[in-house]
Amino acid sequence: MPEISRFFGIVIAIFYDDHNPPHIHVRYGGEKASIAIRDLSILEGHLTPRVIGLVTEWMSLHKEELLKDWENAMEKKPLFPITPLA
Repeated sequence: MPEISRFFGIVIAIFYDDHNPPHIHVRYGGEKASIAIRDLSILEGHLTPRVIGLVTEWMSLHKEELLKDWENAMEKKPLFPITPLA
């Protein structure tokens, strides 16, 4: 799993050859979800409200970087780490 960031025990990844729309995969403890990059909607899975808040705050700060990593993943190029939420 190509991990691009990790903060407060939350793991963020983008998979190569994934389906549209552009999204990230989030893991926290036993929870998992896919979240759309453009509108921050949950596509699949479940996260606690606290984790959703932290992840969507981070995504809002790094939207352009996330879209660039998505493009890189679709082109099978290396992904770049993104600064975690502090």
